[in-house]
Amino acid sequence: MTTLAIIQARMASSRLPGKVLKPIADRPMLGWVVARAHRARLLDGVVVATTTDASDDAVAAWCAREGIPCYRGHPLDVLDRYYQAAMAYDADVVVRLTADCPFLDADLLDDLLARFAEAGADFAANRLPEPWGRSFPIGLDAEVFTLPALQRAWEEATAPHQREHVTPYFYDDVPVEALHFRAHAPRWRETITPRGFRIALLHAAEDWGSLRWTVDTPEDLALAQAIAAALGAETFGWEDIRRLLENRPELAQINAHVRHKTHRDVDDRLRKP
Repeated sequence: MTTLAIIQARMASSRLPGKVLKPIADRPMLGWVVARAHRARLLDGVVVATTTDASDDAVAAWCAREGIPCYRGHPLDVLDRYYQAAMAYDADVVVRLTADCPFLDADLLDDLLARFAEAGADFAANRLPEPWGRSFPIGLDAEVFTLPALQRAWEEATAPHQREHVTPYFYDDVPVEALHFRAHAPRWRETITPRGFRIALLHAAEDWGSLRWTVDTPEDLALAQAIAAALGAETFGWEDIRRLLENRPELAQINAHVRHKTHRDVDDRLRKP
């Protein structure tokens, strides 16, 4: 049973072009994600999935220099890119990570993977978009799913947001209350979807879902650079960041005005006429 992290990465970000190779401390942001993913004990490997666009030659070149496996696939149909990458690297279980989350937490990822395996789920995550809600800070995002579930989504999903954002086909039809965060409710919430998927959502102990540590704008990058400078060693965990921002609230103001994209935001080129 091979559990493979696939990190989607491309240079053509609309709000911060080239962000995946922007520097944070002494390495590009993509390097942070790869290094922190490699610290997860329950992962068997890490692959970067970029696109066939010429603009992503730089991503492929960086992977080659660093010895990181790289798959190049569809620029817009990211669901297809994930499926093809999973097939190319013989994955049985896929972990979806994104290159704009430099503070991925390996311990949190291992917790998610262990619970996923124990539950025998088809799909699990530590966050879902609104309206289902999140309780972990934005930027710790991880989703895990079996290859058969991925194949079914690849074969059946047709909506543009389901193709671009990879996983909405698993949860689009789930009642909000089935998984939403509630105080004093179990941290691990499971449900069977109308499409027949067994899915689960891992919540934090408290609701910290309004905190934003992902990188999608210049302000987000400035915050990430400030966090890395303040905490130093790369092995810090997500709660170290939370405590830092509690003690230095001025840092959180750097990107406090940034609107987070939703899973319904898609590239217009993917929409059918």
